[in-house]
Amino acid sequence: MNRTLVWAVSAAFLAGLAIPALAAGKIFYGSRAGMTVTVVSMSGLDTANAVIKTKHTREDAISFCREYLQKVTKECIDRELETRLNDEIRGNCETGVFKDFSGNGWRFAGKVRKPDMAKYRLIDLRTGQDADGSGASGYGTAMGIYKALCPRTAPADADG
Repeated sequence: MNRTLVWAVSAAFLAGLAIPALAAGKIFYGSRAGMTVTVVSMSGLDTANAVIKTKHTREDAISFCREYLQKVTKECIDRELETRLNDEIRGNCETGVFKDFSGNGWRFAGKVRKPDMAKYRLIDLRTGQDADGSGASGYGTAMGIYKALCPRTAPADADG
């Protein structure tokens, strides 16, 4: 993927735009610039069994080193490639339940009653707590994953 496409995907992600996984070819697994994996296949999007299979490629690692650390070295690339990630994400777009690349469960639960930083509720199933919309809560990454798995189900104006 060329630098322009990575920049466009990064900018769209930060702006909260829905990006169909197939068109982008990349999905963010973390909140930092360049934290992407490459889409290998998709099936059942917007169904009770949505699956996107991915691969963490050398190109992805180089992107992270360049975009976030701003220094591409063999050590950086090797360290990034050692990052443990699941090679697929799954979701049930009917119930809003899905898993991220670390295997953590989330549930999309509609609009927040009194929006602050987050317009929509994303519940971390490990803790039962709502992500507050901050990067530290995982909100943007989780919302991006939900939007990739459920592109027609997820609200177009969802943060992510």
